[in-house]
Amino acid sequence: MLPIISTKPRTKVCIWKMLYSFPKKEKLKSKKLIEQLFEEGKSVSNYPIKLIYLNTTLPTDVKIQAGMAVSKKRFKSAVKRNRIKRLLREGYRLNKPLVFNNIEGNFAFLFLYIGKEMPQYKDVEKGMQAVFKKLIKQTADENTD
Repeated sequence: MLPIISTKPRTKVCIWKMLYSFPKKEKLKSKKLIEQLFEEGKSVSNYPIKLIYLNTTLPTDVKIQAGMAVSKKRFKSAVKRNRIKRLLREGYRLNKPLVFNNIEGNFAFLFLYIGKEMPQYKDVEKGMQAVFKKLIKQTADENTD
């Protein structure tokens, strides 16, 4: 349930839009940052999703930048790859408040779909939630060390 800060109806819409949107500035597009993710990033996985993350400074004023990737080797058709990426983006968009409220610092995320068959949205959402729970636990453990 979303917190209600004001009784004005437009405020509720603004809060919802802030929490559950995926604006352009939150999309991971920097080639240097993506390469750095693969070289230095840590990973968390829960079938069918693998998350590679890196605690870094981001060029914009956002807390997290995220990107999605699907293997061309497993899914030859661009239509299928794009469909999976859409499902991943939607799963991230609707579940990102779990991460935003529970981690400290700026992060770059790269979600990889490691499954072999076309997913249903419910499978992607379950995987996304499980990956976020593992991420929160892992980053909390790293911060205590």
